[in-house]
Amino acid sequence: MVWKPHVTVAAIIEQDRRFLLVEEETPYGLQFNQPAGHFEENEDLIAAVKREVREETAWQFEPEAIVSLQLWRRNPQSTTFLRVLFTGSCHSHDPTQPLDTGIVATHWLTRDEIAAQAHRLRSPLVLLGVDEYMQGQRHPLALLKSFLDLDHE
Repeated sequence: MVWKPHVTVAAIIEQDRRFLLVEEETPYGLQFNQPAGHFEENEDLIAAVKREVREETAWQFEPEAIVSLQLWRRNPQSTTFLRVLFTGSCHSHDPTQPLDTGIVATHWLTRDEIAAQAHRLRSPLVLLGVDEYMQGQRHPLALLKSFLDLDHE
């Protein structure tokens, strides 16, 4: 059996010095996370992050940059995650859209409010990602190349 990490996407979305987080049910109780999730077969990473933000927050998300690539594992017995963290803007909120299963609410929190909830963050990547964003860490989306279903002659 070949070992491989789970690939996920996440979004840092900031408006007026507040960051969009989801409050979600987890095996550890209610926790805060950026809108995030696994990417699915036949989609690229940009399509995945747009879909995850829409499903979890009811906002349309437009990625503008990559903040970082993050490798994380809770402990040696846990799953390893490779997380692609995007930043961008959101628009066209649909308050009538039901949120994804397990999402109980969305919140716009300051960096300090997020830090104050450190014990309720889904992973240390939540605050780390906010700090990387606030430090101006940005990489072009052009780093991502997708070659899906290419015909070979």
